[in-house]
Amino acid sequence: MTPSTALSAVPAPASVARLRFYYGPMDCGKSTLALQMNYNHRRQGRRGLVLTKHDRAGAGRVTSRIGLHLDAVEVLDELDLFALAQQHGPLDYVICDEACFYTEAQVEQLADLVDRLGVDVYAFGLASDFRTRLFPATQRFFELADEITRLQVEVLCWCGRPGLLNARVVDGRLMRTGEQVVIADTDDVSTVRYQVLCRRHHRTGDLGTPAAEPEAALPG
Repeated sequence: MTPSTALSAVPAPASVARLRFYYGPMDCGKSTLALQMNYNHRRQGRRGLVLTKHDRAGAGRVTSRIGLHLDAVEVLDELDLFALAQQHGPLDYVICDEACFYTEAQVEQLADLVDRLGVDVYAFGLASDFRTRLFPATQRFFELADEITRLQVEVLCWCGRPGLLNARVVDGRLMRTGEQVVIADTDDVSTVRYQVLCRRHHRTGDLGTPAAEPEAALPG
């Protein structure tokens, strides 16, 4: 038998549960992947629970920008996720959308689900806020997760460079201070919206010119 070394990772058996965290900027398809993953697991007869927090469509919903949606459990700060899973159990998996907005204690509870009950946890969220600082829950996922995946669906800044950072825009100006969580959307028509920028233009505060609405694809 070939000995295991620090450079030769030994994969764990497929039956071992995992805490997985998927992250990326706004518009990179996190909620779409969460909904697709839930569909795939249910199709194979697995029993799961879908959680969310601060979805742009309102409480208790997971929605994607391509039109997919699903009812979900709204995660309030005082909700014990370990106890919730026990109430709905036995579960095979839990899908956690907008997990960057959970509390650090709830990330710990998700880790307990994996370690104590053998439940697979798939969490999706932003890495950083509008100030480019990690969300507390995201930092805890980075510290505890078995697998961390940056989503590869490319989001572009207005200049064409990869969009890495989420800018909060108020009355046409990029904001550097304020509450960490303010719910809005990238296509919000109110005074508060979000825009994905490259590092260079997030640091300079250059929002470019307003983008034109995309044209519908022609048949054929």
